[in-house]
Amino acid sequence: MSADEPLTTKEGWARWANHTSSPPELDPGWRALPAAARAAYDDRRLDYHSDLIVVNTPTIREVITTVRRLLVLNRRQISARRGLIVTGGAGTGKTTAITQLGRAHELGVALRHPGPGQRIPVTYITVPPAATPRMVAVEFARFLGLPLTTRHNLADVTNAVCAVLCDVGCELVLVDEIHNLNLATRAGAEVSDQLKYFSERIPATFVYAGINVERANLFTGIRGQQLASRFTTVATRPFAYGTPAQRDTWRALVATLEQALRLHQHRPGTLARHGEYLYQRTHGMIGSLSHLVRGAAIDAILDGTEKITKAHLEAIRLDHAAETTPAAGPKQKRSTRRSGVA
Repeated sequence: MSADEPLTTKEGWARWANHTSSPPELDPGWRALPAAARAAYDDRRLDYHSDLIVVNTPTIREVITTVRRLLVLNRRQISARRGLIVTGGAGTGKTTAITQLGRAHELGVALRHPGPGQRIPVTYITVPPAATPRMVAVEFARFLGLPLTTRHNLADVTNAVCAVLCDVGCELVLVDEIHNLNLATRAGAEVSDQLKYFSERIPATFVYAGINVERANLFTGIRGQQLASRFTTVATRPFAYGTPAQRDTWRALVATLEQALRLHQHRPGTLARHGEYLYQRTHGMIGSLSHLVRGAAIDAILDGTEKITKAHLEAIRLDHAAETTPAAGPKQKRSTRRSGVA
């Protein structure tokens, strides 16, 4: 997907949702490749590890299952349709969960309705900081590629968006960064009313995602009570590591990421055997774990070792939260810098 086609445009979303990529095959004769061919071969693997795979976590499965149910329940609802709010701390996989939900629905619609058409089953927008109702309406219009000028007022934009989304059969509306909406402020209340108006006019299921939305006054006041009565919530959290079952789940997650690696000298199971170290480094945050494993794999290709070592993992600087939070896990007193991969 090109840089000028973000997920918040219908072209970018469709390209991403329908994109399929196969892991690059490892070439047993890679060492003997000419310089140019070797560089191209390594670049394909670097590009692959820059994205790697999305693990089908319990949260993603819960979000998809919940919304599939809501989509059916909402089919004959004229108003007061039920929705979902995905809430949790930063880096716990909220955006990944709702975008994977959107992708699954988009592909499902394509299977049920094959062939060319004007369907746009999924709409994805983000709430801008200090948003106004018109700004949010414009985000919808921008996703659809509707031509706008400063002469178009809020009613013009809203009517155009609703008409198009009804015509193209939109069934799922994903609204990310909902924590930018504060119902305790006048602007936030007005944006909430605007989103509610969209939900009344567009026969779709609405899914919101944001950081700890319950702390952002999203459920306060009359408007908040309406949201609380219509929306189910799914909370995203760091993976736990306290019980044997939780540790097994974590190791399975690490093993899934490790199986996706495309390195010539890496021994399978190396990372999975050191699940505790990886947990201590990342505190169970899937975003931090993915960054750590992908970064180490990229370094292993660039330096020619072709395997992830403790040195590679130690060299990766994670996000501030992961680097400054006290070590977690059953052996907190042991330095994370001494519990590594050989």
